[in-house]
Amino acid sequence: MHAIAFFDTEIGRCGIAWSERGVIGLNLPERSEAATRTRLLRHCPTADEIEPPKHIQRAIDDIAALMRGEKKSLRAIQLDMRRVNEFNARVYETTRAIPPGATRTYGEIARAIGDPDGARAVGQALGRNPFPIVVPCHRVVGANDKLVGFSANGGIRTKLKMLKIEGWRENEPSLFEELA
Repeated sequence: MHAIAFFDTEIGRCGIAWSERGVIGLNLPERSEAATRTRLLRHCPTADEIEPPKHIQRAIDDIAALMRGEKKSLRAIQLDMRRVNEFNARVYETTRAIPPGATRTYGEIARAIGDPDGARAVGQALGRNPFPIVVPCHRVVGANDKLVGFSANGGIRTKLKMLKIEGWRENEPSLFEELA
């Protein structure tokens, strides 16, 4: 069984897809809800839109709370990674450990999974992340905290907005003004 639901956050209307094993996909807002739906259905083309069961509703509530600036951990959300290769799964699990308001570099993630030369591969894995927010790829930055690469609608502006909501570098308003 695969199902989907949509929900509102501070960054817009998101979508979530799940199976009996857990979340199989999450989509950040696209230009329209129809575009978000289309992208979400790539994870599960035969899914029905239904009322989320309690554990998925709890995940939705926690994601929305995090996007309101609450210091929520999303580590308890069960992910169904059957369609994710082993390397990407290691990247995603390591990335999930980054707390709200903090960042790590692609190189730090690569070293943490035992591939010190794998920063580019980490970036590619995060570019295909089917679980954004839950696997907080927005918290991964380039060397010297450079904001690079973000495949979601809005690109780096969306990444910066999410980091700002989480309180990242609040004492450096110039970073936020640059992209405003």
